[in-house]
Amino acid sequence: MRKRSVATLIAALLAGSTLTGAPNPRAEAAAPDGGGAPAATGSPRLPGVDLDTVTIPQLQARMADGSLTSSALTSAYLRRIKAVDPKIDAVLHTNPAAMRQAAASDARHRRGSTRGPLDGIPVLLKDNVNTRDMPTTAGSLALAGAPPDRDAALVTRLRKAGAVVLGKTNLSEWANFRAAKPTSGWSAVGGQTRNPYALHRNPCGSSSGSAAALAASLSQVAIGTETDGSIVCPAGMNGVVGHKPSLGVVSQAGVVPISAEQDTAGPMARNVIDTALTLAVLSEDDTARHAGLRGLQAEPTRPGGLHGKRIGLWRLPRLGAEVDALMTRTAKKLRRAGAEVVEVTPPYQKRLAELEFPALLSEFHRDINAYLATRQGPRNLAELIEFNRDHPAEQTCFAGQELFEQALAAPGTTDPEYRAMRAELTDLSRRSVDETMADHGLDAIAAPTNPPAWTTDCARGDNDVIPSSTPAAVAGYPSLSVPAGSVDKLPVGLLLMAGDHQDAELLALGAAVERRLDAWRPPRYLP
Repeated sequence: MRKRSVATLIAALLAGSTLTGAPNPRAEAAAPDGGGAPAATGSPRLPGVDLDTVTIPQLQARMADGSLTSSALTSAYLRRIKAVDPKIDAVLHTNPAAMRQAAASDARHRRGSTRGPLDGIPVLLKDNVNTRDMPTTAGSLALAGAPPDRDAALVTRLRKAGAVVLGKTNLSEWANFRAAKPTSGWSAVGGQTRNPYALHRNPCGSSSGSAAALAASLSQVAIGTETDGSIVCPAGMNGVVGHKPSLGVVSQAGVVPISAEQDTAGPMARNVIDTALTLAVLSEDDTARHAGLRGLQAEPTRPGGLHGKRIGLWRLPRLGAEVDALMTRTAKKLRRAGAEVVEVTPPYQKRLAELEFPALLSEFHRDINAYLATRQGPRNLAELIEFNRDHPAEQTCFAGQELFEQALAAPGTTDPEYRAMRAELTDLSRRSVDETMADHGLDAIAAPTNPPAWTTDCARGDNDVIPSSTPAAVAGYPSLSVPAGSVDKLPVGLLLMAGDHQDAELLALGAAVERRLDAWRPPRYLP
């Protein structure tokens, strides 16, 4: 398949060839207090704008004609955080400078000198992304002192594009790489983030707060990070869109690491168009931003087609009969839209499961030591382990730090045993995707992103057998989760994956799938 740049994708999306906008909900959300008003338009209100469904192109059109300001939009999101976030605990900090950033964007709009599609758009950042003006903790009290000296590279790009940095979101502490039995969405800094669809259910992790905040319409877009599943699983479980870019598309500089071989930040939103526009800013390809600016002059007018697309369905029945039935219904909808759906089973999954974790232990030890050396607090992994032993607040949900201890004892990344593991992982994961796509002539591989959200239980930990994210994550290939439907009122996503740096093709396909499935429903904050 010919690779397209993100710039080409954005121009195509915004010219109307693949997307008409966000899906149209068929149901209204209950207000978090049970009052029955739509969640994002109940209180506070932003006249003429439904925060649940509005897209960035629609917001920019309103800002261009003067009927909306970034200040009004940012204020509405800040009020909504104050009103709604106590129910879900997704937002750790709001940015005291957010309104000043919005006012500066308004001045640019008045002058006609906007910086692109994200100018004036509020963005939440996962709290493992360095910000010089707000704490960056990875959820740990060990990093709760002074902020980092400088922004992460991706934050620099967002600021340069005129985005309003609204605040920081909670996450699974240390991106779920501390304990053998962690509880996703819990951190010592932020407590437990809850799933807006059912408050006793888990939001998945580790980008828990980013996904839950989007589901609750607390920001227009958010940034997550992933090593394996940490963007796409929360996106699926909270009924939003999450894109894990190809490795290297988004700079990892200034992001708390697990593994340089797999880590990437990526965009999350309530629809594919906003996700793609955010990737255009995050991407190291500067031409993407300019293409997005040019394309904003044309509001999309018709949905993209699935006719002739070949999609391989990896069913994963181990996620349960109801999820499997949802995949059957999804395949029927895609076939009715003209897609060819064939069942596939990517090879080498057992071996990938055997090798990935040991390799990540070695890489984490190397990379976390390098990161801690740039921050105040523990200076290396050994000191971090001692910090956790000495601070009872780090043990209030779960006490274990078995992964830290195993990483401390793991072979170094110059060890021949480790190097052989990583070489085999890279080879088998890429072959898993490449061979499956080539053998069946596929445009993408699809699988369920997640099971229905499990109940949150600190004593038990997560109940997360979710293998669908692994092939793309280990290979460094792109993946994208879009809402597929619900099981017992709990969202389930459809995960799409493709070959190396085929992010543009995947987002274009995801936009068409999103329109056809029309599966997004706002949360109801069930008790």
